[in-house]
Amino acid sequence: GYVSSTGSGGTLAAGDYLREFYPQLKIAAAEAIQCPTLLRNGFGGHRIEGIGDKHVPWVHNVRNTDMVIAVDDQDCMDVYRLFNEPAGIEYLRKMGVSEEAIETFPLYGISGIGNVLAAIKMAKYYELSEDDVIFTVLTDSSEMYTSRLAEQNEIQGAFDEYAAVRALAGCLHHQSIDGALELTYYERLRVHNLKYYTWVEQQGKTYEEINAQWYDKNYWKDIPPLADKIDELIESFNKEVLA
Repeated sequence: GYVSSTGSGGTLAAGDYLREFYPQLKIAAAEAIQCPTLLRNGFGGHRIEGIGDKHVPWVHNVRNTDMVIAVDDQDCMDVYRLFNEPAGIEYLRKMGVSEEAIETFPLYGISGIGNVLAAIKMAKYYELSEDDVIFTVLTDSSEMYTSRLAEQNEIQGAFDEYAAVRALAGCLHHQSIDGALELTYYERLRVHNLKYYTWVEQQGKTYEEINAQWYDKNYWKDIPPLADKIDELIESFNKEVLA
């Protein structure tokens, strides 16, 4: 499987590429349960920064998405503390986590942890084993969120071994499949249709193109060959802005 938060749609599209090599691959889009746009047409505030919310990206190939998985932003906060507070790291050592693994903890920012928790939910939903593989992406590093440690200490109190036990057991070992939805044809269409108000009504995309995204089998296949031309336009735009 492949799991990623929606963001602006680019990272999630890596799943479309992987599916070309692994046709049985399942693709899951992750979001915060506090803002369940894909899951329930919902909205709301959350603390998983940078993952996109309240709309469906224009470049999200919804028809190719098999699951929506919503994660709790508090779980992300608790695992972030587990990986960064001294009491959390020491407890993980006691539980047998290797120094090699601990050295990777700075790679786990809050949104990356959200992706990992979504991957755990996906593995549990499909009852996967050690013979199966799920890809995800650590989209940011821990250094971007150090202020969250002080914030959470103020809200929840100091992070001690008891808090570490709760985070490891509750957020990782016993992560549930709540918020995981396997998309039927019409569930996919429902999510795709959420694009209309953002992109057609507000951003000037056409009725014909939003329908082409869903019904034209070549629509998404025709985009990758344009990558070099798109890169040139992006570079030209950036130079113009910086000039």
